[in-house]
Amino acid sequence: MKMFSSEVGVRTGQVQSMREFSFSVREFERARKLIHRLAGISMSDMKQDMMYGRLVRCLRAKGLKSFEEYLDLVEADRGRERQAFINALTTNLTSFFREPHHFPMLAEHARSRAGAGAYRVWCAASSTGEEPYSIAITLAEALPATRVEIVASDVDTQVLETARLGVYAEARVRELAPDRLRRFFQPAGQGMLQVRPELSTRIDFKRINLLDADWGLRGQFDAIFCRNVMIYFDKSTQRRIIERFRPLLRPEGLLICGHSESLQNHADLFRSLGRTTYAPVLRPA
Repeated sequence: MKMFSSEVGVRTGQVQSMREFSFSVREFERARKLIHRLAGISMSDMKQDMMYGRLVRCLRAKGLKSFEEYLDLVEADRGRERQAFINALTTNLTSFFREPHHFPMLAEHARSRAGAGAYRVWCAASSTGEEPYSIAITLAEALPATRVEIVASDVDTQVLETARLGVYAEARVRELAPDRLRRFFQPAGQGMLQVRPELSTRIDFKRINLLDADWGLRGQFDAIFCRNVMIYFDKSTQRRIIERFRPLLRPEGLLICGHSESLQNHADLFRSLGRTTYAPVLRPA
């Protein structure tokens, strides 16, 4: 049904009147530009209600009376408030062995590199830790006698703290095979399980914003997981990040993306190995 502009205005006004705080289109545009500048996240016009729902808790926590005050505070800040703003608008959907087809490919690749020194992986969107721990389990099984180094990063400091603790409700890990549960987890009380130290010590959790000029990463990786992240960036931001991944991968390394992501527009940098797994394009010597 076609809706005329006057009807849109009435409906917008009705929504505003039901809210605790006014959140104008101008304020939404300001917040949308700010999260894009700080974290590269692109939000569509349809995300205004979602943004209100997430940011209104920040206003209450600070005792502020308007979104204008809150956005002024975030823009003036260089630390805690700016990070809280990013945390509030970051989507963290994850589970153990999500998109399971990637892990046998990782195991096969790791076994092919056995004896070539430490096997290094960067998980560029670790969220609450399920993905880097799934990587660590895979490599512990595939390379029992090889040193494994995993860097697990995220822009959201709250989820990183959860990941570092490595404590999960039993319901979060119930899909894992019983032998994996016994080997890699220990009881933590009150229906919780904790990742065992022999697994967690293989992972270095750190905050990395993919928009930062320096990621603080040294050396090359055998594999980079960057799954279900690129979908939040515009095309130019995607290109800049993918270009920076290339020198961080060994010539025979793997770049693993999410199920809804494709590098077909970056064939000069990466070639497809199937199922959203890519290898660097080797350049002439």
